[in-house]
Amino acid sequence: MRSSLRAKVIEVCDAKIAQKGEGVGLSFYAFFKNKNDDAELLMEAATWWISTHKLDHFEKANKIKTMVLAGE
Repeated sequence: MRSSLRAKVIEVCDAKIAQKGEGVGLSFYAFFKNKNDDAELLMEAATWWISTHKLDHFEKANKIKTMVLAGE
């Protein structure tokens, strides 16, 4: 996963956790605007989420942040 996407994931996870608490869940769509303006980046996130790590549609933000920080 490219570094700009990793930074965005961490930023979004931090914001969601601050807003809704430690138990908040999210999907990979949370990292994108409602209007898809970068299909390649969206596919990169989807591949990491679905194909590489076999994650459920919704996962805890803390789990995703930990995975990204660990370089997974």
